[in-house]
Parts: sequence; C-alpha cells; structure tokens
Amino acid sequence: MSVKDAVVVRFLELCQERHMRVNELANLSGVTPSTAYSMMDETRRDISITTIKKFCDGLDISLGEFFAAPVFDELEQEIK
Repeated sequence: MSVKDAVVVRFLELCQERHMRVNELANLSGVTPSTAYSMMDETRRDISITTIKKFCDGLDISLGEFFAAPVFDELEQEIK
C-alpha cells in the first residue's frame, strides 16, 4: 500500500467512525467537496500535507493522532 492509499483509508475509517460522508468532511474542513473526492481518486497519486492538515482540523484531531494508526505501520518502501 502506498502512503497516499493509506491516507485515504485512514480518512475513510474516521468518516465511518463518525457516521459522516466525504462531502461532510470537506465542508467541516473548509475545502471543496471536489477536493475531497479528488483525494479519494485512485488515479491521483499525491496529496498535500496542507490538505491532510485541513481534514484533520475538520475532524478536530492532530496530525499525530491521524498518523498514529496501524495503516501507516506497514507501508511500502518509497525509495526504489
């Protein structure tokens, strides 16, 4: 799994835990729903840390809390 895929998995987990849809997360985070759905798109490989931070702010969690999840513990080697 790539870092970007792990980020998407984590945000989907958090949305599911809070019984919210992706567009609700976008609205809480001050980003457009199209930005949120674009992040979920499998063909896009990059996501900015600023966007991740905005989503964390919308969820009222820190970046540390976001990244302290098992999904980030077994990522692929990025250097190939």
